[in-house]
Amino acid sequence: MTWGAQVMIDTENLATLLDTLCPMFVLVDDGGRIIRVGPTLQKLRPDQPMAGKNFLDVFELVRPRAVTTISALMTLAGAKVHLKLHDTPRTALKGLIAPLPHGKGAVINLSFGISILDAVGDYALTSADFSGTDLAVELLYLVEAKSAAMEASRSLNLRLQGAMLAAEEQAFTDMLTGVKNRRAMDVFLGHLISGNSPFALMHLDLDFFKSVNDRFGHAAGDYVLQQAARIMVEETRNDDTVARIGGDEFVIIFKGLADEIIISAIAGRLIDRLQIPMVFENNTCRISASIGTALSTQFTPPKAAEVLHAADLALYEAKRNGRSRHCLYSTLVDLQRTNAATDTPSE
Repeated sequence: MTWGAQVMIDTENLATLLDTLCPMFVLVDDGGRIIRVGPTLQKLRPDQPMAGKNFLDVFELVRPRAVTTISALMTLAGAKVHLKLHDTPRTALKGLIAPLPHGKGAVINLSFGISILDAVGDYALTSADFSGTDLAVELLYLVEAKSAAMEASRSLNLRLQGAMLAAEEQAFTDMLTGVKNRRAMDVFLGHLISGNSPFALMHLDLDFFKSVNDRFGHAAGDYVLQQAARIMVEETRNDDTVARIGGDEFVIIFKGLADEIIISAIAGRLIDRLQIPMVFENNTCRISASIGTALSTQFTPPKAAEVLHAADLALYEAKRNGRSRHCLYSTLVDLQRTNAATDTPSE
């Protein structure tokens, strides 16, 4: 066996050993040609084999800047060098040079230094890509533990937020009909008034509802309330609010609507649909609806209680006039003015 053959065998054995001990090594010959690189280092460029290339063609020497040749690099035995890969991503590396005996080349052991977290993300590295004694492994375990904890925290926060939203929605929802409840109505009215948004408020009461409960039971009554709420939602827009505020009383708030002709047309459709008999377990349930409406623009400035009271007065006027009809608060005011003028004695 020749000395050269013995050197090749020793080099191969050395490379095999280095694969385990420092998987980011570079083994170069005395001319700076890369003989072999560690498996983790090659993973940075999986489609570009580094073996056979000149070391300085693959790596840019950042510090010390004065070193520009491989012979000068070999003189830095035991010194730390700072490198970057020539092509992107230009990952920063740190290295320590250990010359081989008889000037036959060198082993350059590389690491990521403080850029390890970026490198792990860029190249999908795991603890298996590092030597078992490398402190980077401990750091990776800490990062993985932190990531797991953050993911668990994020998941818990999402569940808590979902539970809070569900609880909030439940707090503002009438559980029987699925429309809003009185609390939601109060909040929505407050937002509209504080935002100076015009609106119409319609107070609707189901006529003859008590007789449905008395004749067919509360299950039939619940069914009628659910169907009535469904009709109201179908006859309103997404921006409007339908709320059940009492047993058979509902309020509908029409955001941005202050046209009495349009309001009257909606009320007419509601009355027509609600007087159609509803069948529950072969029982025919008959109701109708009396409706009173007030506009926020009729009050300066509008107050929630004042608008609600005005709609309530209009509702009872509709009931007093025979039920199953709609009355506008403005009509009631005009009627009161006419009556007042008529009752005024002449001088």
